[in-house]
Amino acid sequence: MLHIHFTAEDMTRVRFTPRPSPVPELHAALLMLGAPHEGLLFGRWRGRLLRTLPGAAEPLAELVPGGAAPHFLDVLGGTREEGFALIRSARPEFVRSELERVYAGQGPVPPWIRALHHGDAAAWGTLDRAQRAAYETVLAPVWPLLQDLHRAEFTRYALTAAEQGLAAALVAVAPGSRLRDGVWEWPTAPAAREVPEVGEVLAAGEAREVPEIREIREIRLDGRGLVLLPTFHWRGGPLVQDLPDRPVVLTYPAGGGIPPTPESRESRGARGEAGGLSTALGRTRTEVLRALTEPRTTTGLARHTGISNATASGHAAALRAAGLIATTRTGRSVHHEQTPLGALLLAGAG
Repeated sequence: MLHIHFTAEDMTRVRFTPRPSPVPELHAALLMLGAPHEGLLFGRWRGRLLRTLPGAAEPLAELVPGGAAPHFLDVLGGTREEGFALIRSARPEFVRSELERVYAGQGPVPPWIRALHHGDAAAWGTLDRAQRAAYETVLAPVWPLLQDLHRAEFTRYALTAAEQGLAAALVAVAPGSRLRDGVWEWPTAPAAREVPEVGEVLAAGEAREVPEIREIREIRLDGRGLVLLPTFHWRGGPLVQDLPDRPVVLTYPAGGGIPPTPESRESRGARGEAGGLSTALGRTRTEVLRALTEPRTTTGLARHTGISNATASGHAAALRAAGLIATTRTGRSVHHEQTPLGALLLAGAG
């Protein structure tokens, strides 16, 4: 079970990442390769990736010799290159202390890890190539789909927060959770287990059973705020980055519960789901948003979309609350129009 403690200040510092982040998504996918649960849905996906993951990715295994990854890998970033640049920009003393922590009592240290400990540029190049090799095999083929899925999840969160408030939006992120007295309580779930780290997965090449974790983990934000990041590969419990003087990053499982594949995006497009936006907003509300590429009155909007004035007004209110449209009044006339955020969502949906 996970308890996240909010202060009043933290409630104003909750944010949802506007786009997927390749480095944490890659780490989540590699964790899923070694997790034992949901074999029926993920078995073939695991088998394919374990067969195709190149040898160039193997140095990632040597970064986590005892199953604990160094914390300088805990970054966000909008692209893999940006994420790696954030890893590379870590303070040298932080890199050294983290490598010493994960290798404490672990036996011989590989030469390239020793070189990384000393800040050697060639060693950083080894890490960059390993991460790139894993990314190109695991994430690159499905990255457009992950962008679609993230956009839909972002929209769901924004609409829930706008219509029902922050507490409802947080609870919607984790069904079965609850927010009371400033504490967000996540339930204990069968899938919420301690899992092998990236290196264990690459080294073993197969899934294995791991013990279930039953104790309560207490996370105190203490004014640092919280960043919500959905992942569409990991199906276990929440993954938490909790480092001093940084916002806490909560990576949580989202999506439809099936492994993302290039074929699944093609089938989504064939069904005309507009990259998941219609699934998130609803078909009629998406049509209303699309109709507002130019200003329209409520009556004009109703006529254009073939719905009643009352229905058009209700959809406009929900979209306005979510920041997707703006409404202006001139005399007795009221006009609705897309905001930049609304236009961005539609542009991404295609």
